[in-house]
Amino acid sequence: MDIVYIKGLEIKTLIGIYPWERQIKQILVFDIEMATDITKAAASDDIKYTLNYKAVTKRLIEFVGDSQFLLVETLAEKVAHLIRQEFNVPWVKLRLNKRGALRGAKDVGVMIERG
Repeated sequence: MDIVYIKGLEIKTLIGIYPWERQIKQILVFDIEMATDITKAAASDDIKYTLNYKAVTKRLIEFVGDSQFLLVETLAEKVAHLIRQEFNVPWVKLRLNKRGALRGAKDVGVMIERG
């Protein structure tokens, strides 16, 4: 199995449990690894045979940008499910970083692996 990845994808969304967090959009950073088989795409040099990371990115910007979850855990689970279902990905590893969630910490978030 091969990996197509997206690293450092920044998306603004409404997320958080505190009242002030329900008033502003915050930037979340995603690192995503997706299992796929690139042999047919490599042999044909045709994008229709690969996992199109631009299409995945566009869909995630739409989905995450419109979401209003309370927990990053819920959002991570929903994003992993979306990728697996809509893009026929058998395995995904996702890191969701909610910068600024803890004073003094550079990063905080969740990492999940599904499939």
